[in-house]
Amino acid sequence: MKKILIAFILSLFVVTIFQTGWASANEPTQDSEELRLQDMLMCMLTPNINKVLEKYYGPNTPGVTPWKIKIIETRRVQHFRGFILDITFDIEPTTGHNVSVGKDRMTFRISYGPSIELIEHKHLATYDLPPETSSFDFNKLPPLFKYVLSKPF
Repeated sequence: MKKILIAFILSLFVVTIFQTGWASANEPTQDSEELRLQDMLMCMLTPNINKVLEKYYGPNTPGVTPWKIKIIETRRVQHFRGFILDITFDIEPTTGHNVSVGKDRMTFRISYGPSIELIEHKHLATYDLPPETSSFDFNKLPPLFKYVLSKPF
């Protein structure tokens, strides 16, 4: 009986270690200078990203979630310390409660001035929306909720 109990506790311990290790392996666990600079850059590029998404997705444009942007590559176009740079990143536009609707890859050229120019946009994938997000009926809500949700934040 003791062997079964010890084996059970040990297996729970091992499963817990692997789950927390896999879940947190790709996500930063603490703030850093690099992460802050990346976040600042994404905040500055958000208006440009929104314009590209509006052209592709149309009137029901999904939002941009900054933590769902993954930088793929950065490079200098000119020589060392040249101030024309390209940045390529993958973005997962979201709708509703951070439900990803797809995956896009964008390359922007950033230069002194400041000047930001879209070099390339590729739509990589379209995700199916969960059924509960597509069948939401605003008219079925109680009047108080309708009033609160109709007000801008």
